[in-house]
Amino acid sequence: MGILEGKRILVTGVITDSSIAYHVARMCQEQGATVVLTGYGRLSLVERIAQRLPDAPPVLELDVTDEDQLSSLAERVREHVDGIDGIVHSIGFTPQEALGGNFLNASWQDVATAMHTSTFSLKALSTALLPLMKDGGSIVAMDFDNSVSYPVYDWMGVAKAGLTSTARYLARYLGEYSVRVNLVSAGPLRTMAARSIPGFDELADAWPQRAPMGWDTSDPEPAARAVVALLSDWFPATTGETVHVDGGFHSTGA
Repeated sequence: MGILEGKRILVTGVITDSSIAYHVARMCQEQGATVVLTGYGRLSLVERIAQRLPDAPPVLELDVTDEDQLSSLAERVREHVDGIDGIVHSIGFTPQEALGGNFLNASWQDVATAMHTSTFSLKALSTALLPLMKDGGSIVAMDFDNSVSYPVYDWMGVAKAGLTSTARYLARYLGEYSVRVNLVSAGPLRTMAARSIPGFDELADAWPQRAPMGWDTSDPEPAARAVVALLSDWFPATTGETVHVDGGFHSTGA
């Protein structure tokens, strides 16, 4: 019997089978959960990737910046499961013009896009599905350490700092519904999303050298395991927390 036996989990952000979200979805199923996926843009691609999971889950279209899609989400999810016990927010996007050393030149429109998609979307997704969390549950979002600045990450780093704060405030306001909100701050991984960051290697190459436990930028499984653990009942009184899964890099100096 798995630690998610009988739970119903919605997972966003599956793009390829190298996505952290893909491995979260796989482990959720292996631990006994029923999974629903959401996808954006090339939905047929997400549906193909979903076929590689142990049990092919339904895939719902979701643009987290589209109010109409958000307002209909609970009803569409209800067609597949009668409630939700867990939500995985693995969504982030920043225009190229706000990455790769363009911090000083980025326009407000590009920054606003980053904040809407990568930060406010956590609140929007959580409140859209709250009516389905009658018995409480767990929301877990993918984060990246934002206690310091990094080369090339630029406005995505600012958006992630906003995501961290958003999770704390959601933890405050959703506690009365018995809903926990936590973050998993993973080290850099060579996913499709990472490849869209200009100069990603400059950011990632320091991790294997500085992390006390080392860091494999091609292995999303440690981060996925942490997400699954936080979705389970093994952390019943933990909310507003950030769990670092980065080989200990965040704890070291130069």
